[in-house]
Amino acid sequence: MMTGNHEKITVEATVHVPIGKVWDYWTEPQHITKWNNASDDWHTPIAENDLRAGGKFLTRMEAKDGSFGFDFSGVYDEVRTNEFISYTLGDGRKVTITFTSQENETFVSETFDAENENPIEMQKGGWQAILDNFKKYAESVN
Repeated sequence: MMTGNHEKITVEATVHVPIGKVWDYWTEPQHITKWNNASDDWHTPIAENDLRAGGKFLTRMEAKDGSFGFDFSGVYDEVRTNEFISYTLGDGRKVTITFTSQENETFVSETFDAENENPIEMQKGGWQAILDNFKKYAESVN
């Protein structure tokens, strides 16, 4: 488990969808598997989500060509429906996600502890790409 202070990185997007639907698309496994990738050559074939404090989640992220894959998992620390999610990753890093209703759209802000293996800009770019893919998915199915 990683310890110590980590730089915090924030990614944000305004999704042109009401908050209730944004929450469902973000948290329901049948939706997560459709948007949780940073590029078209990756996908998430498996998503499990026990959305409650103490509940666990797991997403299996894989290159579509089968060359690489990894599990992304953690435990929820706090869940406030349509407002806020915080969780701890398996390596001890923390993530918070805030959902803010703005009439018929939703502002999503995700802050996470950086890891020590990849450059900050690469991490931010990857998480922003996933959030952007979420926005694209949510707006296309709404």
